[in-house]
Amino acid sequence: MTGSQIQHIHPLPVTTIMPLLDVDEDLPILLVTSSPAWHAVRDLLRGVKRITTILAMQTAIQSDWDSLLAGIEGERLEAVYAVGGGLTADAGKYFAAKMGLPLTVIPTALSVDAFLTAASGIRQNGCVQYIDTKVPDTLILDPAVIAAAPPQVRAAGVTDVLSIATGCWDWAYAEQHRKNPPGMTLQDWVYDNAQTILHGAMDCADAAGQGDREGLKTLYDCLAMEVQLCNQVGHARPEEGSEHYFAYCAENFTGPGWPHGDLVGPGIVLMAQCQGQETARLEAALRACAIPLDRIPQPVIQQVLAVLPGYCETHHLPFGIAHTLQFA
Repeated sequence: MTGSQIQHIHPLPVTTIMPLLDVDEDLPILLVTSSPAWHAVRDLLRGVKRITTILAMQTAIQSDWDSLLAGIEGERLEAVYAVGGGLTADAGKYFAAKMGLPLTVIPTALSVDAFLTAASGIRQNGCVQYIDTKVPDTLILDPAVIAAAPPQVRAAGVTDVLSIATGCWDWAYAEQHRKNPPGMTLQDWVYDNAQTILHGAMDCADAAGQGDREGLKTLYDCLAMEVQLCNQVGHARPEEGSEHYFAYCAENFTGPGWPHGDLVGPGIVLMAQCQGQETARLEAALRACAIPLDRIPQPVIQQVLAVLPGYCETHHLPFGIAHTLQFA
């Protein structure tokens, strides 16, 4: 194949479902975590014997990550462990890729799909940009740890599957208006498979939100299938559209530090309403997973909606309903 024909399709991480007490690691490691996450599981990870350096994540800014890397230059490290949520997974992928080290990710909640992907989300110029990093080599899921996570984050990753409802609608809308660029043409079989995954997430939302282990396993399956479907087609149109654009834009008004689901969840409902979709089942699934739909103040919502079309154009986001909104 010529260079222009080369396509790399990322796999999912090798996933092991096991108690964290059974983890056995003798390599000198860099631990990427957050204080709440590490506090929740440190007593269970006694088998990780040689934690050389701990980096506590606070921002998703690439220059901050580079500064942290510079601070540990020269240390003898042979592996990276990322323990926590989406920020730690994204930072862990970045550090492991930069250092050429194997990466193990241990989620403490099913809060996002970031622990399954090959890219890291960074904040840049008021938007989220995805940079290629690496797929985690190993993903360890402890069902008891996930089930015991705080309800507001335990199953918040449902938003990255329920966004199929609005993302796929946008994808079809863009195709109708001939605004899908080359490589993102609507594929009916992909659209149909995405809908099946969406229905799976809605079906398991009650159980996952309650911490039921089978429900959480099904939500993990839905996240994994959503990610791999996007891996296969080489873009995120089946699951990322105006609902994520709303979330990216809203962060400029709410300030940093808001959980991903607290912004994407309301974005799903608002954009589905703009698309003319029925939202009752989506709202029920979001509430079942403790996603707050009224946390963003109404004046902020109105501000976001007013600037969203221009925001989408400025940041060259793939075409969707958000580009066409008109509010007085």
